[in-house]
Amino acid sequence: MAQSKKSDPNNKLVAENRRARYDYTIEDTLECGIVLEGSEVKSLRQGGANIAESYVSVEGEELWLINGYIAPYLQAKTFGHEERRRRKLLVHQKELAKLWAEASRKGATLVPLKLYFNDKGRAKLLIGIAKGKKMADKRETSKQRDWQREKSRLLKNQG
Repeated sequence: MAQSKKSDPNNKLVAENRRARYDYTIEDTLECGIVLEGSEVKSLRQGGANIAESYVSVEGEELWLINGYIAPYLQAKTFGHEERRRRKLLVHQKELAKLWAEASRKGATLVPLKLYFNDKGRAKLLIGIAKGKKMADKRETSKQRDWQREKSRLLKNQG
């Protein structure tokens, strides 16, 4: 008797910055932990987050998520959280040194890509070392995406 594979409730995508892959060329990615309060975790489990307008900054010897939005958790009346507060990101020192070297290069920036819960139920943020695209590059990306979509339609109709 085959057992059906249930999806793990802990492993869940909370927010994704889809615009980042359009605006930037992602050169490398890194998974890092994020310091949260209890009401923030509960709000994330309900799916109330947005990282589209946020960015990652290296300040001193720490990594920070700036302008990330986590919706207020309504059941936490007195012990709620501030929606757009700066949140500390957790990485190893070697990874931080690598990020600092990459980000200090001309035109490189650190962009949050995905906010999710891993298999152990811990909130993680996937950040990317990104380089800004020119308008022509964005048009090329758009053309490629349209061609892939059209190609899949043609193949589907043929066979």
